[in-house]
Amino acid sequence: MNLHRIALASALAALALGLSSAAHAQLPVVPTTDHSALLASPDPKLAQNKRLVYDFWREVFEAGHLELAEKYMAEGYAQHNPNVPTGRAAFVQFFGRFKKPGPIQAKVAAPLVSITAEGDLVVLGFVRELPDPQDASRKYTTTWFDMFRIEGGKIAEHWDAAEKPAARPAPAAAASVEDAKKP
Repeated sequence: MNLHRIALASALAALALGLSSAAHAQLPVVPTTDHSALLASPDPKLAQNKRLVYDFWREVFEAGHLELAEKYMAEGYAQHNPNVPTGRAAFVQFFGRFKKPGPIQAKVAAPLVSITAEGDLVVLGFVRELPDPQDASRKYTTTWFDMFRIEGGKIAEHWDAAEKPAARPAPAAAASVEDAKKP
């Protein structure tokens, strides 16, 4: 029985060492340049859904042509990003505060890795570069996903990995806390 435990412990230790060395050997996430290949599908409906999301991303989201939102988004568009209000009109109002119309590019400008479609869902996968928390002089890559549900030929729902930003204390409140500590 002890021999089995020793063998199990050895196997777990080897696995842990292998995993830790794999963590140090992370491969960077690399975008694709052939967007037409990502848009292709043997299923015409899936290809149509991919194109709808791709063109929405280029024209409305990246180029800031919010006047085209009605072409791509259902009126009752459901938003699951906690920082953006739900509804097409609310989306337009929210992004209209800081997105100004610019040239519409032929390709999505963001570093696109994949476009996956299944049923009424389309997922865009992007490269995301972030500062390394262990070494501020370095960066690492990971992947960001945006998922859309298509209904009646329009984007009806959106999900992504967004989180609410951490609250920052107001400068006056921080000063008053420090002042309260003074004798």
